[in-house]
Amino acid sequence: MGEPALKASKIALLLKLLAAVDEGRFGFEALRARLDADHPPAARTLRRYLSELTAAGFPWFYDREAGVYRFEYGYSLRKLELTNDELFGLLALKGIAGSLGGNIGASIEGIAKRLTRVAGSSSAKADQPTVRVQIADPQLDPEREAIFRTLQRAQLDRQSVHFSYVDKRRRSSKRHVDPYGFVVSGGRVYVVAHDRGRGAKRVFALDAVADARISPQRFTMPADFDIAAFAARSVSGIMHGGAALRVKVRYSPVIARAATADRVVRERSIEERPDGSVEIDYTVGDADEFVRWTMKWGAEAEILSPANARANAAALARAILARYES
Repeated sequence: MGEPALKASKIALLLKLLAAVDEGRFGFEALRARLDADHPPAARTLRRYLSELTAAGFPWFYDREAGVYRFEYGYSLRKLELTNDELFGLLALKGIAGSLGGNIGASIEGIAKRLTRVAGSSSAKADQPTVRVQIADPQLDPEREAIFRTLQRAQLDRQSVHFSYVDKRRRSSKRHVDPYGFVVSGGRVYVVAHDRGRGAKRVFALDAVADARISPQRFTMPADFDIAAFAARSVSGIMHGGAALRVKVRYSPVIARAATADRVVRERSIEERPDGSVEIDYTVGDADEFVRWTMKWGAEAEILSPANARANAAALARAILARYES
């Protein structure tokens, strides 16, 4: 048998092995028989095939309690069966993908199309969502899109990046960073990175980055870094003043439902009051950012604690009043 035929035979066996693991009902000897009932592969060969699947990123494991090989929970090669709610979410994702623009929008749209193709015929019939998800639309011009691709490639390859940066006070600097991930917020794209020069984690607005170049230095992603957790305690996903802080806000009955529905940060507890108002206790990463966010509710929201956050809100209200009176 020639080399191409041997490769084709091996690929066929690996595909059969993937399908058998996906079924989740075969032990070691049953897997051998499943691959070839007449001439099962040697035990060493099967172990090598399983190792190759691991190296390729397939999350299989041996379920000792059931005595079978299976994939991690939630992973499957079989056709997706989406519920109505899941389908709605998918179509809403497709609906906002175009507004993200450029590389980001194309990636999301591509994922949505791939999911729709494997989700079943009922999913394919729904071409457009009936709901508009209103967000600020980040649009990347060709220069910013190229910078994003450079940073994205560096993040995936775990290589550091040099670039020029202009901060919000118009100060220019040269930065050498290790890109950890990206946040899209308020119509802008941000890169979360370890700044080698400052020795700390920093957030950089993509539209303030120029001359991005991948450097030969490599980095290791911190085991405890999670981009979702990083963004979870910030209104914008990018503001982090230090240690987590609890802020309690009372909302009047007029906006109680709207405030309850607005999941501005992940960690919060809600207490309903007899008069229809609610008090929500938030865990936030930046108190000043959160104070500014509460101002969108006007006089229908009141910061109750801590005292410094309440004082900051009062000072901000006085500054706004002074500006309008002048």
